[in-house]
Amino acid sequence: MSLPVSLRVRQPISLDVDFEVRGFTALLGASGEGKSTVLKALAGLIPSQGTPFGNLPPQQRPVGYLPQGYALFPHLRAWENVAYAWGGRLLARRDVAVDLLQSVGLGQQAELRPSQLSGGQQQRVALARALARHPQVLLLDEPTSALDANTRDDVLAELVSRMHELGIPALAATHDASLAAMSDWVVLLSDRRVIQQGPPAEVFAHPASAAAAALLGVRNRFSGQVVQHAPERGLTLLHWAQADHSLWVPLLPSSNIGDGVDWAVSPDDVRLPSIKPGQSAGSENPLSCQVEHSVVQGASALLALRCGQARLWLRAPLRLITHLGLHVGSEVTVQARPEHLLCWPRASD
Repeated sequence: MSLPVSLRVRQPISLDVDFEVRGFTALLGASGEGKSTVLKALAGLIPSQGTPFGNLPPQQRPVGYLPQGYALFPHLRAWENVAYAWGGRLLARRDVAVDLLQSVGLGQQAELRPSQLSGGQQQRVALARALARHPQVLLLDEPTSALDANTRDDVLAELVSRMHELGIPALAATHDASLAAMSDWVVLLSDRRVIQQGPPAEVFAHPASAAAAALLGVRNRFSGQVVQHAPERGLTLLHWAQADHSLWVPLLPSSNIGDGVDWAVSPDDVRLPSIKPGQSAGSENPLSCQVEHSVVQGASALLALRCGQARLWLRAPLRLITHLGLHVGSEVTVQARPEHLLCWPRASD
């Protein structure tokens, strides 16, 4: 189901956005960009103009709203928190509230209070309370903010799966690229406007700008200057002043010599020398660096490499790092192949 959204907000911030909600949709943006404002406007909590619910008072809008921190009443049991959505006498709604808790896998925890529940369980109580309104769309404000790093991925996977089972479209405002990667549709918000939207696989593979790459968590983001074009090879040569290196990138036919360019590369696409005899990573864009720091992540590690005045992040298997004898202070030549580099005309230009 696709739900077109078109909103105009003037207070507390000026916001003008148009996007779609498709299945579980992540509204990804940095703090202060207006993500929560979008949700509050859709819920009717702040004045706005637009669709789909602009002509309805807040109490008549078919939305379920999960605020940051879930806003559960600590003195009420789980079923009472759910029943509170209907107002009136709570006891009269107990059976229906327990049924909703069962629908989110918490029937056995109906008598527990929020302090007796994990972060993921509290989130599901809040979800059951939102479902009590029979919403056409669920609005989730920073659903990962109350979760620790160890449980975040499991809770996110469960949340997205639960939304699919319920068949209700959801819009989650977040600054967490991990949630965006698990979603059905991603909307990127920057400078209080939508700069890109689409399926996660497409958006993550082809960010539309340096600002989009930053929101998606691309670590290696730099600037350069066009030196020459080689259209017969489909390449453009940049000067990377920070590292005092030249780099071949995919052809930028609309850029002139001397123009500024923003470029980025994933740590997974910065390559160490091969350990297999006779196998080479190629000769394009060799970069001489020094290992500055190492962050072990299970069977792999992130290496912070110093290239002139720039820091370049590389992710590689620990076995390869060990085989090459790399440690803090080691000199190494890495590879950044042109086809792996993302480039955009510099925004200021």
